[in-house]
Amino acid sequence: MYRFVFTQLLSRLDPEDAHHLVVGALRLLSVAPVVKRLVHRRLAPRDPLLRVQAFGVHFPGPFGLAAGFDKDARCAEALSALGFSHVEVGTITAHAQPGNARPRLFRLPGDRALINRMGFNNAGASAAAKALGRTRGVPAVVGVNIGKTKVVPEAEAVHDYVAGAKELAALADYLVVNVSSPNTPGLRNLQAVELLRPLLRAVKEVADGTPKRTPLLVKIAPDLADEDVDAVADLALELGLDGVIATNTTISREAVSSTETGGLSGRPLKARSLEVLRRLRSRVGDRLVLVSVGGVEDVDDVWERLLAGATLVQGYSAFIYEGPFWAWRIHRDLARRMRRHGVTDLREIIGRTAS
Repeated sequence: MYRFVFTQLLSRLDPEDAHHLVVGALRLLSVAPVVKRLVHRRLAPRDPLLRVQAFGVHFPGPFGLAAGFDKDARCAEALSALGFSHVEVGTITAHAQPGNARPRLFRLPGDRALINRMGFNNAGASAAAKALGRTRGVPAVVGVNIGKTKVVPEAEAVHDYVAGAKELAALADYLVVNVSSPNTPGLRNLQAVELLRPLLRAVKEVADGTPKRTPLLVKIAPDLADEDVDAVADLALELGLDGVIATNTTISREAVSSTETGGLSGRPLKARSLEVLRRLRSRVGDRLVLVSVGGVEDVDDVWERLLAGATLVQGYSAFIYEGPFWAWRIHRDLARRMRRHGVTDLREIIGRTAS
């Protein structure tokens, strides 16, 4: 049914217009408490086998939605009801900004991929804080991904991130510092350890000061050289971060024919994302929570990422192509596979194939 809707309706719309249409429908679900609870009861992960704990937070399953879909924290409950174990909202900046000029979102159906150059379009931290502060009608684990406001110069980036963190950290189940989007000029420069250290230290001070101490993670790009991946991993350990999310979108176009600028996501990232995950695991072992994202399409990908050392796995691009039951199917199939292999706890397989 969804493939028919996608082919006959959504694929004929501008990708960003289609996205707004879907988000609008999810917002309607979010404000319909009875329907939302019914959907949650049917699709949200409930199998005890799937439960996992990471950085002190209990997740009903390992598979969640990556940042970029729900930019303003408007429909996290509805997305949780559809079967995502957690929803990472954002990227949210301290100040509202319109993002880059349209068109800025492109589908690559043949490659099962997307290209975006959105530029952190969002209503700002204050608006997101109001949305996150509302009472949740269904259980939802919500991570908050924060980034740099475009007009803020690199020299003032720390203050900008801290301003966003002060608004949002206490409302988040976990907080993510995004220094890896290719669509904000100069942002990826902040992945250099000498710039990243003071930034993460300052945001961590805010996160540590919340009533329940909000876990803090950093999200890195797939385009980092291997030695830079190692350096970020070492820094995360040095500062006592809770985890690393690997990876964001890529600027590489080796696997696709499109020349559109922006971040490429989806199937073409699969191999490099897995490489980065394995490198991180070999560097940090189980001392950090590793969240794997990039090219995740089905239960085989989730299983592979868990075996390679990820505690949590995220997806986004395949959601566009697979539709609303995608997360539910992955969790269902994962529980079946665990039973087939005699696995009684996810911890038994996390990192099993890591070197």
